[in-house]
Amino acid sequence: MVATLNELAAALDSGRTSARELVEQSLDRIGDEAGEGARVFLSVDGEGARAEADHIDGLRKRSAHASPYAGIPFSVKDLFDMAGQVTRAGSVVLNDAPAATADALAIGRLKAAGFIALGRTNMTEFAYSGVGLNPHHGTPKSVYDRENGRIPGGSSSGAGVSVGEGMCSLAIGTDTGGSCRIPAAFNGIVGYKSSVGRVSKAGVYPLSETLDTVGPLANSVACCATADALMAGDWDGKIAPRPASSVRLGIVRDLFFDDIEDEVAGAFDGAVRQLDKAGVQLVDVSFGDLNGLPAINAKGGIAAAEAYAHHKEMLASRGDQYDQRVRTRIESGAVITASELIDVQRQRAELIAKADQLTAGLDGWLVPTTPNLPPLIADFDTFEAYGKLNFLCLRNTFAGNFLNRCAISIPMSAKAAAPAGAMIMAPWGHDAALFAVAQAVELSLKL
Repeated sequence: MVATLNELAAALDSGRTSARELVEQSLDRIGDEAGEGARVFLSVDGEGARAEADHIDGLRKRSAHASPYAGIPFSVKDLFDMAGQVTRAGSVVLNDAPAATADALAIGRLKAAGFIALGRTNMTEFAYSGVGLNPHHGTPKSVYDRENGRIPGGSSSGAGVSVGEGMCSLAIGTDTGGSCRIPAAFNGIVGYKSSVGRVSKAGVYPLSETLDTVGPLANSVACCATADALMAGDWDGKIAPRPASSVRLGIVRDLFFDDIEDEVAGAFDGAVRQLDKAGVQLVDVSFGDLNGLPAINAKGGIAAAEAYAHHKEMLASRGDQYDQRVRTRIESGAVITASELIDVQRQRAELIAKADQLTAGLDGWLVPTTPNLPPLIADFDTFEAYGKLNFLCLRNTFAGNFLNRCAISIPMSAKAAAPAGAMIMAPWGHDAALFAVAQAVELSLKL
């Protein structure tokens, strides 16, 4: 199902397909033993999806359907509440938790528009890594180099592969340090991180109350805009057209290009040439203070402190049931003192203000989503290797969370090449404007 939401909506409207046909196609793809469905989905509600599809097809025949998108299947990260289901957050620690009594608000809004939930997708346990490994349920492989087995990106691992492999055309994930954008980059799709607070987190299992956001992964910028608008409820999702020549982006080489792999650097340089040819204005931006981000967050920073506060009691009673790599990261929050946390917050505020100044006169920053291609799963054989690779995968995207940006990852590689993403970041609250810029970039890269 490599299609955009608008393409599927048009096919439904014309009668060229039906909700039931779309659901059956998704379920067939998920159940294909040659694919990754068994690792992508932790649970599939085939019976419920079919029943909802039949109901929507009946409504459509009477022109009583909720929206043009009614009948389109989507996947839901195992971090969101869905009525009658246990939210396990990719863990086994919560197996005996009570079932949710209502859908998470963001998911409920999509369902109200007629989108059909297929099931719950795999993720890094408790959303605490950028690589997507899960020892409890298996790790879905990236769509790239499937034979050798590469990481899907995390923490929204199943979300990224569900769209990248065509099981659905929309997935909903969360992004605390890159968890929508990294899987998007590693699977050749689009992933969006909304401005903090725009999309309700009601019914979403927390990692960091300060940094958590809800976002879509899909096949186009317009698809992500549609889902974002429905979940946030603060705009109509209709992207204002922007000619490429009106777009002005800054390229920040501090931090974002350190240790960049040749394939990613080559893809980025190629993207820059295409954008320049299309008329996009590109300027260099110097932000040397960004190089201090790793030191500022050396002990785990805000996310570790807030994660530990949430997990402290469960770690004391069930710590042995955690993915021990995740447990180690969460427990690092125990050694962060109050004064250290306050200092991190102070430095964050200063860097946000500086970033806002450096973005003045620009539509955003353009950098590689990750400096690396998806590593081999086999490369994570030690705690040391895990730590280094997880940091590298998260480094560029986390800067957007720390600097309080909204951000989007767009594929920038040639179709036959390894997947790499171009990330555009804009100040908090500029989401609608960012979608317009991102679509102009997306169209320019397809010329």
